[in-house]
Amino acid sequence: MEPIVIILIAIGVPLLILGVWVIVTYNRFVRLRQHIRESWSDIDVELKRRYELIPNLVETVKGYASHEQSTLEMIVNARNKAIANHGNASDQALDESAMLIGLKKLFAVVEDYPELKADAHFLALQKELSLTEDRIAASRRFYNANVREMNQIRGAFPTNIVANVFSFELESFFELSSEAERVVPTLDL
Repeated sequence: MEPIVIILIAIGVPLLILGVWVIVTYNRFVRLRQHIRESWSDIDVELKRRYELIPNLVETVKGYASHEQSTLEMIVNARNKAIANHGNASDQALDESAMLIGLKKLFAVVEDYPELKADAHFLALQKELSLTEDRIAASRRFYNANVREMNQIRGAFPTNIVANVFSFELESFFELSSEAERVVPTLDL
């Protein structure tokens, strides 16, 4: 073999391997970004479901506890703020935490009204809200797992070079305050 061919092979093979590695790494980032978008969409669907349940819950409570107007208004305002938020996951988590803390106050108000706690419509709404919260929690775990994986390879060497070249950003987790996480309604049957 001629020396020029050997030199071309010696240069070409490593460049080919490097090119394949860049393509595979880029495709991994694209796949993870798509998983994150899909898992955020799952969360969004469940959040909208919760947003639709809250007005019904507030109206049911209003019928029994109309003098608790400030608590009911706070929940409605927090819900409206959460609905209007179309930012990143950490911004959404702040609004969700505020809304869940409001729900906690609502369920504290309900404790003072035994007839409301026994109302079939209220119990059905409470059960539906509880199931929705479970689905949100499962979706949040899936989303955060995808974000963790993306951020790990985004921060690791040498994949961070590909991430920087192609502008793959760190993703934010969807984390609620610990006080808000304890709000999940329970059923007293």
